[in-house]
Amino acid sequence: MRIFTGISTFKPAYIMVIILFWVLYPNSVWPDTIKKNIKKDEQRPIIIKSKTLEINNQVKIVTFTGDVNVQKDDFVADCQQLDVYYNEHSSQSGASASDSGIEKIVATGLVKITQARGGVATAGEAIYYQRDEKMVLTENPVVRQGDNLIEGDRIIIFIKENRSIVESFRDKKVKAVIFPARKNR
Repeated sequence: MRIFTGISTFKPAYIMVIILFWVLYPNSVWPDTIKKNIKKDEQRPIIIKSKTLEINNQVKIVTFTGDVNVQKDDFVADCQQLDVYYNEHSSQSGASASDSGIEKIVATGLVKITQARGGVATAGEAIYYQRDEKMVLTENPVVRQGDNLIEGDRIIIFIKENRSIVESFRDKKVKAVIFPARKNR
């Protein structure tokens, strides 16, 4: 069961919105030669820790509650609650448990995604839609890379399309603070 994809960094000289994509989803932008060298069986597991775990097969939700911590390769995600919505095929059709899939993942309460090489996304809520490969950050979302940051009321990352949208509502505006890259002398 895949819950999150990896996270990576992006150099601050590029457009800040693209940084958000790289901070949250590096696996989709790795060079093909690296992807070919990593077999699915060799990938490291996702480790999820929480105070409680509830599995509700009737409504197909797995809920991790209380100081939730998710670790995978080069990122750590923290929140207060993580709900994993899944589907499974009918056992009458002969489908195995591995044919089951994640529909969406909802992280709520002080969501913080930290990349090992330095990139941090925070929000009150983060929803990842598996089928569409889309993540939506709401409730004061902010993405930081070094001194650079971007914020709005909603940040939408379209992973397949390699694009992001940062929106603000009412009379507010999106805010981006970008420091030019310094050249070594």
